[in-house]
Parts: sequence; structure tokens; C-alpha cells
Amino acid sequence: MAVTIRDVARASGVHVSTVSRTFSAAHLVNAQTRSRVLAAADELGYRPNRAARALSTRRTGNLGLIVADIANPFFPPLIKAAQSQARARDYHVFVADTDEQARVEEELVRSMAKQVDGALLVAPRLSNRVIAELGREVPFVLVNRRVSGLPGVLMDVAAGARQALEHLAGLGHREIAVLTGPRASWTSQEMVRAAEACAGEHGLRLHRIGPNPPTEEGGAASADEVVASGVSAVLAYNDMVAIGLVQRVERLGLTVPADLSVVGVDNTHAARYFRPALTTVDMPVAAAGRGAIDLLLQAVTTGEPPGTVSLDTRLVVRDSTARR
Repeated sequence: MAVTIRDVARASGVHVSTVSRTFSAAHLVNAQTRSRVLAAADELGYRPNRAARALSTRRTGNLGLIVADIANPFFPPLIKAAQSQARARDYHVFVADTDEQARVEEELVRSMAKQVDGALLVAPRLSNRVIAELGREVPFVLVNRRVSGLPGVLMDVAAGARQALEHLAGLGHREIAVLTGPRASWTSQEMVRAAEACAGEHGLRLHRIGPNPPTEEGGAASADEVVASGVSAVLAYNDMVAIGLVQRVERLGLTVPADLSVVGVDNTHAARYFRPALTTVDMPVAAAGRGAIDLLLQAVTTGEPPGTVSLDTRLVVRDSTARR
């Protein structure tokens, strides 16, 4: 016979309602009890009846996760962590890629709204006004975007940019280029604001170059302007832009870091294995994915929007920066 919720309750020594809450509103069950119930369910081979739960709770058990570009190595660790966190709460995640297009992003949110209980918008390119409108159609949590009144998980790129500029200043660099990302990128805007503030404090001269596509090709395309500017160091929008820049400037006859120090952002696998190994700002993407799922399920199960969580970043110094 099929294992029932009552079997799980007996095996774990709790009431049937506690088992039900464990699978439908886990945040209402203390961690020790939740672990005991999940262990009993796993041992007995219990699987919740999704169709019955959907009828009783009016929930699908599905979540959406929308990213700007799934080919960008920044996103896969976040997606993987979010999926794992959702699976532990008995939710499935549908992943969609906007190809950096705001119009596609809006279409995806609207089409998902009736198929999921909530969605994560990761590095959205939409305007704040449109994001606020979409928030009335489906509960969602923003990742790396601040919109007043909406929940989010922010990775503190401003602190990371400041660490990068202070590192370069400490190495004697005074003329520094900042390669910006897409015009609608909150991360790019935060990075520029922090870099400009830090430059003013340390007597640095910044050269703002961009907007640039967040790709190796975008970095390569900016190389001629970087060389012509005469800077001795660069803070790039992300690791891919930094890598593309390094490859191109070396073809132009410069050496990194002897002639040009380069700092990326994200601390992707590519940054570690590229040569020279890339100095970069580590972004806690896995923690962001897990945290965003927790906030989203809090909103879904309670009906009350959670707040905003900020995660620390840190500079990882490798071989692509050197003394001026």
C-alpha cells in the first residue's frame, strides 16, 4: 500500500498537521522537527501528492527563476544552489533566460505568473516601474537589484569595488579605467558609484568606459580605448569582460600585469584558471540563490513580503595586478 502522511506522522512521532506543514510551510516547523519528519518520509519512501496539495493550498509547487544570460558563468552556481534549496522544500524550479533583453524578461514573468507560486528575478534589466507592476501579478524576489518596497538579495558589489580600487591605489596606480556593464545593470551602477567615491578619497583619476556587453567580446572591444586612455589599471564589470580585455591588450603588445593591472568581478571558475590568474571580487552567488529561495517561500507561504538581505563580498588577489 502507498505510504501516507499518517505513516510519516507515526514514524516521526508528530501530529499529522506537523507533517503537512513540513511540506507546505516548512518555516513554521522548527529545524529539529523538520529534519525528523523529512528523514522519516525519506526512509518510508513518502512523496506528497502534488495534485491534492495544489487543490487544497492553491499552490503549484513550482517556482520560476529568470536570469539575464545562462551562458554567463556567474549564473549556473546560483541556479544550482537555488534549485537545491527549493528541492529541499519540495518545490521545483523552472529556469528561463532573457538573453539580456528587458522585453523578453517582462514576457517571461507574465507567462510564468499563472504557472508558478513565485519567481526569482536575477539581475533584471527592466525598469523599476515595470518591476513594481509585475510584482502585483506574482510574488517574486529580486537578486542584485534594489526596488523600493520589493524583497531582494543584494551582493554588496559597492564594497567589492571599493576594495578593488583601494588595492590598486595601494599598488601605486593613479589612472584607472572602469569598464561598465549593460546600461540597465544595477551592479554596474553600484560599481561605478563606489569607484567614483573611492577615487575622490584617494586622489585617483577614473576613466569610465562603456556601457559594454557583459562578455569576453565586450571586454575585447573596449581594449583599444583602454590602451589609448593611458591608464595603468582597470576594474572590469565582470570576469568575462576582464578576460576579453586581457586577451586583446596582450595581442596589442601589452603585458598583464607588468603594463596593465586588471581586476574582474564575480570570482568565476574562469578567473581561477585563466593565465594570469585573475584578481577579482568574489560574489557569494550560491548563498544568494539559497537566500532568495528562502525569502520567496516565506512570501509564498505567509503572503507577507519579506525584507532585503545584503551579502558581503571580498577581493581575491591573484596574478593580474602588480605594483605600478
